[in-house]
Amino acid sequence: MVKTVLITGAGSGFGRGVALGLARAGHDVIAACHIWPQVTELRAAARAEGLALRVIKLDVLSEIDRNHALDLDFDVLFNNAGIMESGPVVELPPEIVRRVFDTNVFAALEMAQGAAKKFIRKGAGRIVWTSSVAGLVKVPWDGAYSATKYAVEGFCAAMREELAPYGVQVCTVNPGAFRTGFNDTGMEAQDQWWDQGERVMDHWPVRELTRQADPAEMIAAMIEVITADHPPYRTVLPKAAEEMARREQAEEWDKHL
Repeated sequence: MVKTVLITGAGSGFGRGVALGLARAGHDVIAACHIWPQVTELRAAARAEGLALRVIKLDVLSEIDRNHALDLDFDVLFNNAGIMESGPVVELPPEIVRRVFDTNVFAALEMAQGAAKKFIRKGAGRIVWTSSVAGLVKVPWDGAYSATKYAVEGFCAAMREELAPYGVQVCTVNPGAFRTGFNDTGMEAQDQWWDQGERVMDHWPVRELTRQADPAEMIAAMIEVITADHPPYRTVLPKAAEEMARREQAEEWDKHL
């Protein structure tokens, strides 16, 4: 069955890949991009392929933009927009922490709440939330991002049970390290503020992320979760990341200081 899917963060990375992939498969896609230049670029890319892709502007921090998107009719919300900024927890500027939480948690929650209310009235719908392996395990030097994804895991688990009686499904996709540029820029962002003030910790050496996977695998899995009749609640990729998460979660129970 053809589904209408609203995708946040569709201007780059996984969101863009999923939007184009769903459109190629014949689904009705509302691809929501953070800024107007992304809207223009994605519309041009869709036209070049002859795809009927609806592209809108959606800064998830904007109430105006959120209301505009949520007024549209759709069957699935792919709650994907997010940001990452690295740095040791002790040194992270509160401004950075608030910004990451505002985008990854509070704005995403408002999108999920708005979609859920629509779906409850219809008696059907699905919310697919981009979490992360970072929401399942420890991630030194990415504590703010990881904390937001732990919050996402908490909200999703609660919503899954709360919305099930109304015919509304909630599930997560949990990417590990993939070559979308997201992890690289998240690490580089630390350099914007590191020299502003006195530091008591050492700067984490900037290093090349050489072990990132091909994002095509994750994009295909996201499309399957969005469109399948009975997707798993949690999808963790690549496989090595799932194995690591299961191992580290078990080890936490027996860890001593």
